[in-house]
Parts: sequence; structure tokens; C-alpha cells
Amino acid sequence: MDQSIDISLRQAAAIYLKNMVVSSWEQREPENPGDPVPFSIHENDKQVIRDHLIAGVVHAPAVIREMLIVVVSNVLKVDFPGKWPEFSLKMIELVQSGEYNSCLAGYLCLYQLIKHYEYKRPEERASLNQIMMGVLPLMEQRFGQLHPDPSQESVSVQKILLKNFFALIQYFFPLDLITKEAFGNWVQVVKAVTERPVPPEVSQASQDDDDDDDDDSRESSIWWKCKKWAMHIAVRVFERYGSPGNVETDYNEFANHYLRSYSGPLLESCFKVLDNYRNKIYVSQRVLQLTLNYVNLSIGHVSTWKYLKPHIEALIRDIIFPVMNLSDSDLDLFENDPVEYLREKFDIFEEFVSPVTAAQSLLHSLVSKRKEMLEKVMTFCMSAFAANQIEPRQKDGILHMIGAVAPVLLKRKNFKHQMEALLVNCVYPMFTSEYGFLRARACWVLHQFSSTRFADIASLSRALEILQQRLIEDTCLPVKVEAALAMQSLVEENGEKGMELLRPQIRPVIIEMLKLVRETENDELSVAIQKLVCAFEDDIAPIAVEVTQHLVETFEKITDSDVSDDDKAVTAMGLLNTIESVVSVMEENKHIMIQLENIVLRVITFIIDKSVMDFYEEALSLVGTLTVSQVSPTMWQFLFHLYHMFERDGFDYFTDMMPALHNYITVDTEAFLSDRKYCEVMFQMCSRILNSGTAGEDPELHAAKLLEVIILQSKDRINEVLPSIVELALQRLTRSINTSELRTMCLQVVIAAIFTSPLLLIPQLAQTTLPNATQPLLDQFLSQWLNDLDCIFGIHDRKVSALGLCTIISTIPESRPEVIARMSPQLVPAMVTILKGLKRAYIKRAENDADSSGSEGDEEECDENVLESDEDEVDEEGQLYLESLKAKAMHSLKNGDDDDEEEEDSEFEVEETALEGYYTPLDDEDCEIDEFVTFARLIHHLQTTDANFYQALFGHLDEEQRRQVEDMVKYAEQRQAAAESRKLEKSGGYMFNTTAIPTSFNFGGKMGD
Repeated sequence: MDQSIDISLRQAAAIYLKNMVVSSWEQREPENPGDPVPFSIHENDKQVIRDHLIAGVVHAPAVIREMLIVVVSNVLKVDFPGKWPEFSLKMIELVQSGEYNSCLAGYLCLYQLIKHYEYKRPEERASLNQIMMGVLPLMEQRFGQLHPDPSQESVSVQKILLKNFFALIQYFFPLDLITKEAFGNWVQVVKAVTERPVPPEVSQASQDDDDDDDDDSRESSIWWKCKKWAMHIAVRVFERYGSPGNVETDYNEFANHYLRSYSGPLLESCFKVLDNYRNKIYVSQRVLQLTLNYVNLSIGHVSTWKYLKPHIEALIRDIIFPVMNLSDSDLDLFENDPVEYLREKFDIFEEFVSPVTAAQSLLHSLVSKRKEMLEKVMTFCMSAFAANQIEPRQKDGILHMIGAVAPVLLKRKNFKHQMEALLVNCVYPMFTSEYGFLRARACWVLHQFSSTRFADIASLSRALEILQQRLIEDTCLPVKVEAALAMQSLVEENGEKGMELLRPQIRPVIIEMLKLVRETENDELSVAIQKLVCAFEDDIAPIAVEVTQHLVETFEKITDSDVSDDDKAVTAMGLLNTIESVVSVMEENKHIMIQLENIVLRVITFIIDKSVMDFYEEALSLVGTLTVSQVSPTMWQFLFHLYHMFERDGFDYFTDMMPALHNYITVDTEAFLSDRKYCEVMFQMCSRILNSGTAGEDPELHAAKLLEVIILQSKDRINEVLPSIVELALQRLTRSINTSELRTMCLQVVIAAIFTSPLLLIPQLAQTTLPNATQPLLDQFLSQWLNDLDCIFGIHDRKVSALGLCTIISTIPESRPEVIARMSPQLVPAMVTILKGLKRAYIKRAENDADSSGSEGDEEECDENVLESDEDEVDEEGQLYLESLKAKAMHSLKNGDDDDEEEEDSEFEVEETALEGYYTPLDDEDCEIDEFVTFARLIHHLQTTDANFYQALFGHLDEEQRRQVEDMVKYAEQRQAAAESRKLEKSGGYMFNTTAIPTSFNFGGKMGD
């Protein structure tokens, strides 16, 4: 704050302070046990900063104030209100000040306070509401004082006032804080700012001015920023709280009041903004975009539609049409910097704030929601298109409008059959225009109409022929890109007909698209190539190697430059995904896969060796794709490369590595078991994760799953390492576990080992007692297992438990541990619990399979969705969804469990787990081990060979439990019959010597009674 010190030195100090506070204000724990405690600012120093921080914001120049505001934000997040209660008092004192710097600083600090509460629930905003109860009237009063003053200082404070109000109501409207009267006053503020003329020196340049720098300076001027925030408030309130039929029930009364009292006056303010635009008076792009959004929201409500309807023709002719024409700045980019033009065109963030996108959305809402509007729009478009005096850029605007309403045209019964003629007569001729932007627009329109059902195959053939020509021969980059995207969409929408027409030219098309990706780094092109590769699987084979080589070289070109650029990173990821698509469709062609493998490994090795972590997920996915059907000697050697990556980069990417590791085990199990080093590598990775204490439970969950896969895939062929695997899982069970998923997964590792090698594992567990334990390991394990039955979900996990219990029950009397006999009354009820869950899961899966195989409905007409002039748009599904979310949120806040909620909770029971995709031999459709059949046969075997143990298992069952066992046995019979039918169907003959399942058992009394 010392004015005598050079400004550059003060700025450097402010940057240092900001960075220090951001990184070291909050105390942090060491990342790993034994690491030093990370540095944090001492509490005495923090107090000094808090004492002087707000004064610094008041007196610092703007360039330093920006840094100090970041400091305020970070201190508030950690210390308010507990350690900084005086903040609110100092802030209120400043906003009451009449001095400019003090007032501005006060409202800047208030903004950070409001942002601090931005995502908090209503009940957590009490402190903010208490402060705002006193500040809101001050804000309103201050605005009344400042509004007549057109100076830059005055408008700067007005802007921050509006920003504060917007932040306050952005995600939650405090009805108890902002009364109807208070909100009415804020509506007047919004209207006043929106309608207020800007100073002549800002608005004097016309919209036809070619000076882009002048436009940029006007766009960023404080007067237009102030208007922007006013319109933000208007749009946000209407959209989220003021639209009856589309809001939460808490806002219904407010919404009706808003629509009745304020929507019309604010719409009139929007008309004034649009009238300025029509009269060539400058309107900033953001204000124009927000104004069009407000008009869009007005279409669905009767009370605002009646204001809007008389002006529709003028709105279409004088606003929407000019906005959708190619602008001067876009034309300049198109001609002089086509790559930047494409970047902006496909940038979703640019679209979000673009008035062109807003106009397009408004036009679509108009024709889809209100009767006769589509006819009006098409009448205007066709009349304007046929006019002799129409300029090329106006033609572009007309085609843009037609393309924007294409989804509606293609569903309206009185229009959709005319679309083929529209394309042939109005769009096809534009492909030969001398203007590149018109050729590009024609390609874009054809893309929008790609789902047209062509009655004449010649029209479709002509379209694809023209697009191929534009793609390969056109010299204009945007035309080539639009042609490529349109072609892919047209082929996709027209199925076999489109594919047959393009098939002879698929090689030059793909190669040209690959060149375009390299030149433009456009992600949508990568996606289009990916779809074409999947569609033309058989035709791609001859060029698969060439395509992959091209993709890899393009990836290397992009990553040679700055991959921190978000656009480049997205494109590079798209290229890796496209490479994966090529490899996926070629996976059955071993000759080609050998060639592809070497090319793809080049890019994977580059990513891993250079530690380009942004692409680790894609690189590891590629490893998984290369090993999905076969594991070559080269890929077996690459397993050690993955292990070195794991050792170097820790546990963060183990879950991404998991699909590839699963492939190594399951695709070529014989090779996996042929070299002990492969199993050791897997075990070492799992061991490091489960023993680290810092990996996190998700990687630990995957590590335990990998161990289970190894056991079930290898069966009894890894008995020499099986005790070590079991010991690892049991050790993890002895330490703190937060989630039931990890606990049951560790249990499952041991269960799988018991199932595959019972003669080895059961005696070992029964004879081992841990230090300081009073019971053998088997006793503790069985108790934990049975206690966690209600945490075991999904088909695979339940099946493993069921087979594990069968294995425990089937131990022969001579080697049966005492604990099994002692716990025998619990074993059959546990088995029934598991089998009931399994039966329910199998039924659910069958229902889902039946649903997914159902055919899609015919394309619906959308005429019935059009609103009459006296109808409001009501989003009933949206309302129900919002209410359900709110109900769930409230439910989650409750403490304790109610018995009467058990039935409701069962509706959301998990029938599949996230890890079931990592299949094992037990998950094969043709697996001969059926848990129900195994249990039924086990009962019969015990009944005839081990009467005493059978009595211990079943003698205590009540009638309901006996009925459930009988149900499970009957279900086992059904499953065995279904399995035999499948075998018959596959073999085409009869099968003999099947073992029948007994259907009646004596659950009580002595044998022979």
C-alpha cells in the first residue's frame, strides 16, 4: 500500500502474496505417512494479513486490487465466519461509504462472500442471508443514487452491484430475503440499465463498421458490461424461477407473480434493445445474445406470447435473419484464417455466448412450439431466396435459417415429403457457387437434413457424389470439413443404401479426412472418421495400416506442439480414440493386427515414456484393445513396461490399467501361467496398492478384483502363490475400511480361493491364529462373511458367495473344522439369502435384455406438441425430476434408518456391480457350474451320506425357510432344463445321461421317517 514504492515491485509482491495464500493458507496433511507436514502460513501471520487485507483492497490500484480480491476469496473459504467475524462489519462499513474506492472495494468483497455460499444448501446460507438482510436495501439505495451519474466510476459500481445480485440468485432464490416489493424494485433497476442509452462516444459507430478493434473496445466497455449483467438477471430469473410449470413447487407462487407482473415490462425492454439493433445502433454481442434468450423464454407462455405475436414477422425479418447472415468478422476469418474460423465455429464455449446460436435457438423454439410459425418462417425464406436482389451473404442467412428448422420440417407431415425437392432445387445448386462460404453452408444444410428419406435414390447418390467432390477437390478448408461431416451423417442416417453408394470411394474419402484432421486439428472430424471406420469394417481392412499410420503421425505432429492447449488436447484424444476404433474392427484379422500392433505401440510407448499423463487413459485403453482377442509375444513383453509405469507414476492410473491386465490373465491364460514372472508382476502391483495405506479404496477395490480374477481363471494351478494372495486380502481386512464394497471384495478373494482350492485353504485357515487373537482365522472369516451377506450385490459376487458356501458345507466329516459344525444353523439361511438375491438379479437381467432387444418406435410426428395461442408450455417431466431430486436430497439429510423405508430402498437395490465387466470363467454363459443346481445336489448328497450334518443344517428351519429352500430347488430344476435346451440347440441333437435334481427333501426329523 506504500505509494512511494515502484508499481512493478508492488505488483510482484501482490502476486507472491496471492500465490502463497492460495497454496498455503489452509493446513494440509502429508500425502504419505512419514512425509513432512506441508508448509502453511502461521496463524500469527494470518492474523496480520486479515487485519490489513480489506484496507489493501480499498487503497490498491486496479492491477493490484485484482490480486488482493483473490486473496480475500481464499481467506473467506477457510476462515469465515469462525476466524474472521469482523469481515462482514468492515465490508458493510465500506458499502455505506460515499467514497468511490471504499464503496467499490466493499462490493467487490461482498461478491466474494456471496460466491463463497454459491453452492451451499439453503439451510447453510443463514449467515449470508443475515448479512444480506441489511445490505440489499443499501445496494438498492446506492443504485438509485448512482444511476443518474453516467461517469465510468459510477457505472463501474453499478456493474458490481448487478453482479452481486446475480450471484445471490444464480442457484437459489431466497424468497424470505427478497420480498415481492424488493424484487419489483430490482426489476426497475434491470429495466433502467437495459434501456439506458450509452454515451455517444461508445455508440456512435454503426454496426456496418469494419473496424474489429473498435467493436472489441465497445464490447468490453463498462456500459455494455453493465447492460450484460442486467440482462443476465432478467434471463436467470425468468428461466429458473419465473416460468410456471417449469419450476420447483417452492417457486410456483413467485413464478405466477413474475409472469403476471414483470415478464411483459421486461419483454418491452428487450424490444427496445432489438429495435436499436434493427436501426443499426450498436448492440454488444453478449447483450444481443441474452436479449434473444429472453425472447425465446417468452414463446412458451400465453401472457408473453400475446406481446410477442404481433411482432413475429418483424422479429424474423429484421432480427433473426440479419443475425444469422454471415458477419463481416466471420467472412474475414473464413477467407484469411480458415483454421481459426473452424476453431471458433466448433468451439462449444463460443456457441454458448454467440447471438447467432441464440437466434438459431429462438427460431427453432418459434416453429416447434407455436402454430403457423413454421409456415411463416418458410414463406419468408423461400420468398427471400427467390428474390433477384438477394446478396450472397443473405443467401447464406436464408440457408442457415432453413437448416436451423430442419428437425421440425422433417417431422411435420405437411412438410417432410417436400424436403427432397427443397434440397435438390435450393441447396444442390449452391455447391457450385463461386463463394466458398455458400458452398460450406450448402454442405452444412445437407448435414442438417441428413435424415431425409429420399424417395429417389438418384437424389441421395447425387448428394454423396457432390459431397465427395467438395471434400476431395475443393480448395476451401471449411467447405472440405463441412462436406466430410455431412457425408458421414448422410451415410449413417441412410443405412445400407448410403453405405453401398459410398463404398467404392471409401479409401480416398478416409484418406482425405485424415489429411484434414492433420491440417485443422478438428475433433469432430476424428469422430466422423471413427464412425466411418466402424461402419465400413470390411472395407477398411486393405487400408487399416495406412489409416493407423496416418493417425499416429498426426498425433505426433499435434503433441510436438503445446498439448496444454485444450483444443489440441481434445483433438489428440480424438485421434487416439479413432486409432482404437481401427484396431477394434481389425481385432479378428491376425495378419493386420501384427502390423497395427507395432504402429500403435509406438504412440503408446511415446505417451508412457514421456509421461504425457493427459493421454494415459487413452494409451492404456489402447493396450486393452491390443490384447482383447490375443496377446502376442510383443505384448507380453510390454506387460513389464506397464509395470515400470506403475512403479514410476504410482497408483493413480491402476484403474485405467485394469482392463488390459484383465486381458493378460483371461485371453491367454496358458501363456500367463507359463512364466511365473507374469503372475509376480500382477501380484506386486496389487500388493503395493493394498499395503500402501494411501492408494484410495477405488484402486484397492480393483486390485482385490484382479486377485480374484487370477484365482478363478487359474483355478488350482497357482497353489504355490495362493496362500500369499489370501494373506494379502486378509491383512487388508484387518485395517480400517470405509466402504462395504472393498470389504466384501477382500472377502471374495478368500472365498474364491476356498472354492478353487478347498483342500489347501480350509485346513490352513482353520489351523492359523493371528497374534492377539483368540479364534482361528477361519472362525473370524466365516463370522465376517455371514455378517456382510447384505452387502454382497450383483450376479457374479453372489454366485461366488453361493459356491463358496456350498464348498464350506460340502467338507467331508473327517476334515470338517469344528467351526463349520458350530455355525451350521446359520449356513442354510445365508445360502437362501444369497440365492434369493441371485434369482432376482437373473430375472432383472433377463428383463433388461428383453427391453434392449425391443425395436425402436417409428419417428413421431411433432404436430401435437405445438401450442395454441392460449396455451402455456408445461414441462411436467422436468418438474417431477426436480421434485424427485429435492426429495432425495432431503432424504439424504435425515439421520438414522427407519424400518418402514426398507421396502422403498429395495427398489434401488444394486443388481449389477461396477466390476462385473471383468468376467471370469464363472460368468460364461455356457459355464457348467450352476450355483442353484450345485446347492440342490449338495442337499441330496448330504441327505443320503451325512445325516447328522444334514440335520444340523436343516433341522432348525421354520416353515417359511423350508418353503424358500424348496423354491430354490425348483428354480434349480428350471435352470438345468434351460441349460440343457441351450446345449441341444447348439449341438442340434439329443443329450443323454443328464443328472436329475431331486425335488423333495426331508427337512426335519430323522432320516427314513
